[in-house]
Parts: sequence; structure tokens; C-alpha cells
Amino acid sequence: MGKYLVKIISKAEKEFLKLPESVRIKIRKQILLLEDNPRPLGYKKLKETEYYRIRSGDYRVVYSIDDKIKIIKVLSITNRKDVYR
Repeated sequence: MGKYLVKIISKAEKEFLKLPESVRIKIRKQILLLEDNPRPLGYKKLKETEYYRIRSGDYRVVYSIDDKIKIIKVLSITNRKDVYR
């Protein structure tokens, strides 16, 4: 399939840095795995959007995939209770 480049927008980076260290470690691993497989087991395409999400405990990582240029853009990393607001 080939490697994808993962970019994290500044909003998502700020959200990431506010998380507890243990949560950041888990989420960082999951984001890095997207380089090899942008549609891992358990991913979901969000209805009526071009976005996808993966779960990590109580947190959700929302991202977009551009298969033509092999770029994944991480748009949001938030607690599940806040992610769709």
C-alpha cells in the first residue's frame, strides 16, 4: 500500500498536548500506525463528511485521507463526549 504522510493541524496538536501523558503515548502510537494503514480495524467513516475516526479509550482521533497524494491530516483529538460538537 505504501507509506502515507501524517500531518497534524495546529488545533489537533493543541488538543493532543493537553492530554494526560499516558493517553498521549497510546494516541501517538495509533497515529503513527496510520502511516502504514489509514483504515485500521475499527476505523469509521463519519456520516455526511469525508472524515474518518479511530478510537483510543475515551478519545477519538478525527482525520482525513487523501489517497492520491498519500496524506493523512489529523483534524481533532478529543474526548468522545466532546468530539462531535
